Amino acid sequence: MRTPPPARRDLRRAGCAEEAHVRFGRRAGETHRRKHRQGAPARPHHLGIRLEEHKLCLLVMIGVRADGRKELIALADGYRESAESWADLLRDCARRGMRAPVLAIGDGALGFWGALREVFPQAREGRCWFHKTANVLAALPKSAHPGAKKALAEIWGAEDKQHALAAVTAFKAAYGAKFPRAAAKITGDLDQLLAFYDYPAEHWVHLRTTNPIESTFATVRHRTKVTKGPGSRAAGLAMAFKLIEAAQDRWRAVNAPHLVALVRAGATFTGGKLVERPGEGTRPEAA
Repeated sequence: MRTPPPARRDLRRAGCAEEAHVRFGRRAGETHRRKHRQGAPARPHHLGIRLEEHKLCLLVMIGVRADGRKELIALADGYRESAESWADLLRDCARRGMRAPVLAIGDGALGFWGALREVFPQAREGRCWFHKTANVLAALPKSAHPGAKKALAEIWGAEDKQHALAAVTAFKAAYGAKFPRAAAKITGDLDQLLAFYDYPAEHWVHLRTTNPIESTFATVRHRTKVTKGPGSRAAGLAMAFKLIEAAQDRWRAVNAPHLVALVRAGATFTGGKLVERPGEGTRPEAA
């Protein structure tokens, strides 16, 4: 029998994977009830679909388990980046037993943050430095890019939060007068951009960006480019799920996984180090 071309093989696999994606929803519900999560990077990704008017927008969430391993939490199709699409996804996660994440990391998509505040208002917000850097550079002339990149790296690569704030002040002094829009992109989201400094130093590299999702979807985009698009919304969703499920086994666990449980329990970290007895220094001295 003649072997079908690669594009058809991929679409057949995607079609067969639709049932697996449905099963994922049921299985993930049990996983959510068993595992606690520190952070949940979230990103929308768009895939071109043949014979349809709109692009498929995939809403993706990846979390960190109590043992430090990363895990796909949710994958669904939505309408562009609407708050209602994200809210439906988060409400489904809550219905399946997911607790509020300690910290959620994403880009500046307003839809996700509005939905997060509605469904999990207690979760802290963190911004992705990869996307923020691109946004800042877009507001600057190309001649200023090398210096701006270095100045931004001084912020997200600082040794602690205090040094990061000093680097923000330096960035504002260097670019705020001539390029106020670029400076405002940093100062306007400062609390969210520096949120990762309030957690273990070993976790900073994982919390600064949404790279786990970005790197995984590079494979998805490559596959859909080969097949000239997934062909339909259902096939695109199923194909993305199977590719992410396969990639999940190769994801690197977070550094210092033993600290994840402490973060989940609400432990205090200053300068990236655990404060064993927070507030003790402010107590009145015994007579």
